[in-house]
Amino acid sequence: MVGTAIAGQKFEASSILNAPLLEYLIHHSPTFGRPGAGPGIAVSFILVAIACAFTALCYAELASMIPIAGSAYTYTYATMGELIAWIIGWDLILEYAVSNMAVGVGFSEHVVNLFQWFGVTLPYKWSFPAYLPSGSDKFPPGWHMGFNLPAFLVVMILTVLLVRGIRESAEANNAMVLLKIAAILIFVIAGSYFVHPQNWKPFTPNGWPGVLTGGSIIFFTYIGFDSVSTAAEEARNPQRDLPIGIIATLVICTILYISVVVVLTGIEHWNTAVMGSAAPVVNVLALLKLHWVRLAVLFGAMMGMISSLLVFQLGQARVWFAMSRDGLLPKAFGHVHRRFRTPDVATWVAGFVVGVPAGLLDIGTLADLSNIGTLFAFALVAGGVLILRYKQPDRPRAFRAPGGPLAPIMTILTCLLLMAGLPIINWMRFFVWLIIGLFIYILYSRHHSEFAAGEIVKAK
Repeated sequence: MVGTAIAGQKFEASSILNAPLLEYLIHHSPTFGRPGAGPGIAVSFILVAIACAFTALCYAELASMIPIAGSAYTYTYATMGELIAWIIGWDLILEYAVSNMAVGVGFSEHVVNLFQWFGVTLPYKWSFPAYLPSGSDKFPPGWHMGFNLPAFLVVMILTVLLVRGIRESAEANNAMVLLKIAAILIFVIAGSYFVHPQNWKPFTPNGWPGVLTGGSIIFFTYIGFDSVSTAAEEARNPQRDLPIGIIATLVICTILYISVVVVLTGIEHWNTAVMGSAAPVVNVLALLKLHWVRLAVLFGAMMGMISSLLVFQLGQARVWFAMSRDGLLPKAFGHVHRRFRTPDVATWVAGFVVGVPAGLLDIGTLADLSNIGTLFAFALVAGGVLILRYKQPDRPRAFRAPGGPLAPIMTILTCLLLMAGLPIINWMRFFVWLIIGLFIYILYSRHHSEFAAGEIVKAK
C-alpha cells in the first residue's frame, strides 16, 4: 500500500471511475490513474494520524459508556439500536475481510522475496494475483490465468490454527511488536547510508491531490489503533490516561512510518516500478544488495503480517459470532466446536471469504475497499457520540473526549476528506456492499433479531 501511495497508479486508458472523487468534483475530467504523493507521503502520514487521533477519542468515549469490552458493533448495538449496529457490523466484516486480503497479498510478495534470497524463483503464475489493474513487468493490465497461492495458503493455515484454538497472548503480541520495530529500525539505519537527497525534490510532485490520495491509501496502515480506546474501563484515570495512550501510540507509529518513507524515497526515486510494488522496502534492499539486512527486514515484516492476519481473522469471526448471537446472521455462524470451543463455522467461512479473493485481487484494489469501509465506520461512530451527547447527556461516561463537539466533528470531516481521495469506482463498490447488507437486513435479520423476538413475546 505504501508503494502505491508513493508512486501512484497508472492505467492505459482514461476513466472517470479511476479518478479520485474530490479530484473529479473539482476538475470534472477523467484520469489515467491516481497521483502519487512522492516524498510528500510523510505529510500524508501526519494527516492520517490527526484523523485517527480524533477518531480514537470518540471510540474511547463510546467504549467508556458500555461496561463490557468489544468492537464498534457491540457499542453501537448497546447505544444506538439495531439498524445502525447492523450497518456497523456489516461494515466491519468488509473492513476485517478486505484488510486481511490486502495483508495476505503483501505477505505473498515477501514470501517471493524470501525464496529469491535463497536463490529460488517461484512461478509467476502462482505467486501473483489474477487481477492486476496496472499490470506488471510479467503481465499486461487486467485479468490473467493464475492465482496468488502464498496469499491463499497463509490465510488457510491460520484459519486451521484459529479453529483449533489460538488465544491472544500479551507476551506473544509484545514479541511481534518488538520484531516489527526492530525490522523498521534496521532498515532506517542501514538505508540512511544510501540516501540521495536529490530524490526528495520535488517533495510533493503532485501537490495536495497527491498528498490526499496518498493519505487515503496508507490509512490502511493505521487500522487497529482504536483498540487502545477499548481500555477505558480498565484505566485508573481514563480522562487523563486515555488521551495520553492514544496520542502516544499514534505519535510513535507516525514517527516510525515517516522514518521509513523518508529513507525509502531518499534511496530510490518515487516514480519507479520498484516503488510501486507491494513490497517496496525489501525490493529496494535487493537492488542495494544488502542481503542480510533484507533478510532481517523480511523476517520482521512477515512476523508482523502474520500477527495482523491472526488478530483480524480472530476479530472477524468474533463479529460474525456476535451478530449471529443477536439474530442478525444465521445461527450457524454462532456454532461452537465441541472439542476446541471456538466458533468454527464463522472461522472457516471467514477463511475462505478472505483466502480466495486474496489469491485473485491486487493489493491496491483491496486496500482501497478496506479504507472506505473503515473510514465510514469511524464517521458513524463519531456521529453516534454527537447523538448520544444530545439524547443522553447525563449517562455516565468514564471518559469524555475533550473540546466539546470538536473531536466527533473533526472525525467526521477528516474521514470524509480521506474518503474523497479514493476512486469513484471504490465508492460504487462500497455502496453496492451497503445495499446488499440492507437487503439482507430487511429480508432476514430484522425478522430474526433479539428485538424481533422481544416484539413477538410482547404480542403474545
